[in-house]
Amino acid sequence: MITLQHTRASVVVREPAVWAAAQVLLLGVVGVTAGLGPLGWAAGLAYGFATWAFLGYGMQRHRTRSLGPADRVTLARGLMVGAVTALVADRAGQDVPVALVVTLAAVALSLDWVDGQVARRTGTSTALGARFDMEVDAFLILVLSAYVAVHMGPWVLAIGLMRYVFVAASWRFRWMNAPLPASYARKVVAAVQGIFLVVAASGLLPFAAVLVGLALASLVWSFGRDVLWLWRNAAVSVGGSRHV
Repeated sequence: MITLQHTRASVVVREPAVWAAAQVLLLGVVGVTAGLGPLGWAAGLAYGFATWAFLGYGMQRHRTRSLGPADRVTLARGLMVGAVTALVADRAGQDVPVALVVTLAAVALSLDWVDGQVARRTGTSTALGARFDMEVDAFLILVLSAYVAVHMGPWVLAIGLMRYVFVAASWRFRWMNAPLPASYARKVVAAVQGIFLVVAASGLLPFAAVLVGLALASLVWSFGRDVLWLWRNAAVSVGGSRHV
C-alpha cells in the first residue's frame, strides 16, 4: 500500500504539473523511438488525464494535499502504464514493438513491490494510496490482456475485465461492497496475472496460452471465493440468529 502525506505548499502546486509533463515527455520519447500515431497519443493522454482526475478526486475526498514517497513510485509506474497503453492502442495489437511493451510492463510490475516496501518502511500506508496502487495494477492488466487477446483470442480479455465487472456488480448489489479479509492467496493470484501476461506478450514461450489459461482459472477461483464469502457474510448479517 502507498500513502499521501503533507509537504511544502510550493511542492503541492508544482508536483502535479511535473508529473503531467513527465507523461507527455515519455510519450514523446516513445513516439520518437518506436513511432506513435494520433490514436496512440490520444490513448496515452486520455489515460494521463484520467489518472490525474482520479487521484485529484481521491485527494479531495481524503483531504490530502500532497504526495508521499510511495505515491511517487506508483506514479512512475503509472507513466509506464500510460506508454504501454499508447503503444497497444496505436497499433491495435499489430506490429507493436514487443520488446518495448514487455520492458515497460515488466518494470511497472516490478515497481509494484517497491512502492509497497517504501510505504511500509516509512510507515505511511493509507487507504487512498492502496486504492491508487490497485487501480494502476488493474489497468495495466487490462491493457496487457487486450494485447494478448489479439493473438490468443478474446477469452483472454476476461482477465482484464473481471475486476471491472466485479466493481460494476457491486453498484447493483450492496453486499458486495463489504470489506474483504486480508488474503495472501489473493495477492499471489493478482501477481500471477501480470507475470503470465507479460510472458505471453513476449512471445518467447510456445506454451504461453497454457500459462494464460492457468492465470484466468486462478482469477476465477479467487473472485469466486471472494464473492461467495461476501454473500455468506451478508446472509449471516441479515439473518442475525445465524451469526457465530
